Amino acid sequence: MQANLETLSTLERRLSITLPTAEIDSEVEDRLKRLSRTVKMPGFRPGKVPLKVVVQHFGMQVRQEVLGDAMQRGFGEAVRQQNLRVASAPKFDAGPLSEDAAEFQYSAVFEVYPDIVIGDIASATIKRGVLEVGEAEVDRTIEIMRRQRRHFEPVERAVRQDDRVTIDFRGTMDGAEFPGSSAKEQPVVLGERHLLPDFERNLTGMKAGESKTFELRFPDDYHGKEVAGKTARFEVTMRRVEEPRLPEINAEFAKSLGIEDGDLARMRGEVRANLEREVKARLKSRVKDQVMQALLDATRIEAPKSLVAMEVQRMQAAARQDLVARGVRVTEDGPLPPDLFEKRAQRRVSLGLILGELVKAHNLHAKPEQVRALVEDQAQGYERPEEVVKWFYASPERLREIESVALEENVVAWALGVAGVRDEPVNFDELMGNR
Repeated sequence: MQANLETLSTLERRLSITLPTAEIDSEVEDRLKRLSRTVKMPGFRPGKVPLKVVVQHFGMQVRQEVLGDAMQRGFGEAVRQQNLRVASAPKFDAGPLSEDAAEFQYSAVFEVYPDIVIGDIASATIKRGVLEVGEAEVDRTIEIMRRQRRHFEPVERAVRQDDRVTIDFRGTMDGAEFPGSSAKEQPVVLGERHLLPDFERNLTGMKAGESKTFELRFPDDYHGKEVAGKTARFEVTMRRVEEPRLPEINAEFAKSLGIEDGDLARMRGEVRANLEREVKARLKSRVKDQVMQALLDATRIEAPKSLVAMEVQRMQAAARQDLVARGVRVTEDGPLPPDLFEKRAQRRVSLGLILGELVKAHNLHAKPEQVRALVEDQAQGYERPEEVVKWFYASPERLREIESVALEENVVAWALGVAGVRDEPVNFDELMGNR
């Protein structure tokens, strides 16, 4: 076998390979002989079909199979000889093979993994959030839980913040409606940012049965490009006004949170423990994001296009599954174009390559005791932690996900020992995303 390697771009390569035709012919002949001993054909007993007849019926098919296997085998051998780290499946291009040819020539185009030199992050500064969960944070969380369990009752007063209103509205631009400009019996809770602030301000003070007309300018960065930066005229009729009623903090409320005996002290203890776990996880996630960004900023890398394309496909599939789970009908060809995921896929692939090199260079592999500790920590949030631990260890795939988390923690620990670190107080509501 002869192989010639060409560099087509930074990561794209082409191997031109030449194989002796005699080897291919010999393999074709062997396979046809084996086939003649087992093939069943009308008019012949099993194993008694003449080789000439087998060749007539199956010769072309067997030759194509042999050529395919030979190309894969030759490619693999050439890759080993050239010491290449292949990142994508090869695209083969074979010329015609005449019967009297002494050689079979073909080419394979593929991508290789980039050579990665991890950049220096010593000059980077990682902000490490600090937040102690106290009584105030527990009180705030319980208040949010009360709001999540609120119900609404009709009132005859004017609309104010936090009310749920039911409205009819119709919007026009130059006298014509536009997509999403009208609705009937539309419920909305004021203050939850489902409507533009200017729209909500015009609803405040209205009473059930009243109508109002006003103009509203859409922000320049509004998601609906056809109306962004433009002014619309809205006609609104207030159908219903309802105010929120929050449940009292009593035994029934505690039971609704899973405290079977309704003990309020136990409820606060459970809320605090869960809150401490969540705060710890969010603070760790913030630090991890900064470390990953620092590694990306410091390391020059070109991600193989084939790996990015595969990641885009995975992200599209996950997005479709999520939409379907939420009851949205999505077809295979839309509306999830690849460019929606391109940048994130590029980032994921680049990070994966950087982390792989970093783990290898500094021996940051996940240790069994780390994995066990992470599994047990996750299990604490469930009613039967021991069953959750068994559930994780019953699936290699689930366990690999935890191993990835442990590996990332090792990378973060390494980075915190190299980069600058500054502890900073963190606002509770901002960390938890509370409105």
